[in-house]
Amino acid sequence: MNQNTNASEPDSKTKARDLWVKNTHSQYQLNVTITPLEGTNETGKKIILMEDLEKRKEVYGICGECNEPGTGRRWCQPCNTRRFKENFKNWTSGNKDLDELIQHSQINALHRKGVLEWIPYEKFKNITYITRGGFGKIYSADWPEGSIRFWDIENQKWDKCPNVKVALKCLDNSSNLSREFLNEDPITKDYMMVLLYCTNGNLRDHLINGSISLNCNKKIEHLTEIASGLLNIHSAGRVHKDFHSGNILYGSFGHPHISDLGMCQPANIDNESNNEGSYGVLPYMAPEVLRGHPYEKASDIYSFGIVMNELMSEEIPYSNEPHDHTLAIKVCKGYRPKISEDTPKLIADLINKCWDTNPENRPTGKELYQTLKKWKIEMYDNNSEIKSQIKKCKRNKLKNKPTRSQSHPQAIYTSRHINFKNILDPINSTNSSSHSDDTPSSSSNLISECFDCQLSELDLNQEDE
Repeated sequence: MNQNTNASEPDSKTKARDLWVKNTHSQYQLNVTITPLEGTNETGKKIILMEDLEKRKEVYGICGECNEPGTGRRWCQPCNTRRFKENFKNWTSGNKDLDELIQHSQINALHRKGVLEWIPYEKFKNITYITRGGFGKIYSADWPEGSIRFWDIENQKWDKCPNVKVALKCLDNSSNLSREFLNEDPITKDYMMVLLYCTNGNLRDHLINGSISLNCNKKIEHLTEIASGLLNIHSAGRVHKDFHSGNILYGSFGHPHISDLGMCQPANIDNESNNEGSYGVLPYMAPEVLRGHPYEKASDIYSFGIVMNELMSEEIPYSNEPHDHTLAIKVCKGYRPKISEDTPKLIADLINKCWDTNPENRPTGKELYQTLKKWKIEMYDNNSEIKSQIKKCKRNKLKNKPTRSQSHPQAIYTSRHINFKNILDPINSTNSSSHSDDTPSSSSNLISECFDCQLSELDLNQEDE
């Protein structure tokens, strides 16, 4: 009788088997694509459509519970959706909107990377304060339990990535809004975003401390990786809005990662209200944004151009002058950081295209990535133009090592609210040669005589630690 009962239970734990493909096909995306248009701007990974059952079975394998092809590597969306829904009653963030955000991600996840989790504060160990950003404090912590990887079908439990070092970003005034992996500080009631902890700091700090030593080839490789990340953001229909070297982080293997996507504003801001001005780090903000226009993908490309030149020249942009309304006017007038003489002309030309005053003249994220990827391949070809230019510029670099001057006390590299009114229409500099000196600095009086610029008070106040 017991044997007959077991035989009639198709969902019995003893029946479940792991049928996923173990040797993954690295040329394919981590998960299926719902519509063909979603995969058109990917960085070389082949797409698999949701409707292509045979290809899904070949690449991902089949679910040992429902016998349907996977929706991603070791992932079955229908079965995992059921599991997540059954667990909804066992947790809450205390915020209805936040609960719905997390639940929506879990129900619709095609792969583990689409899953958000509510993590109780007590799950973290060794919480240590690191620094303060523009709109929150940052801590490091250990997360012994770790994040979900896949459902262990044979043991009927979530397989997790244990003992993870994470960064906790505590968002000021975030009791009503937050994103990604979130948590609430038990004292302030502010939420925390849980991110991968990058052990090797950010690009700007490396340049300031002189701790980064990359030849031109390595710089092109890093720029290609960063461009790939930016392309992924744009392909998802997103805009970063705060792209600067402080948000380029280096992990334990030395690869760059883009952080703080869409975090360039206080967590409690009302996006529907009529808030004038923009949030950002002034040296990286595109002219149209300084003039009050919204951030667009082309604005990120402008910021990439500033970062690109920063890495190539190993110089922090506008570090020797105050980041005020005068600098904003000069940027709109065509003022840009100097492109160093040891920058290959092909790269210098691309930098100039990225920071063109007209957003329509800038390359797209896809064009940017494809150009850098092409150079990454060709720089090992002795007959290529980029290889020839790299050799020439290497000699210039040996003769002209960059000197790091002390930063101006009003050079501010954290995100803040900036509101300029009636700022001039942006124009390209008439002195925009790839290897020219800085555009001559105009005095404040001269600029004031030529242009009517009003400046709302800048929020320069930093909270005490």
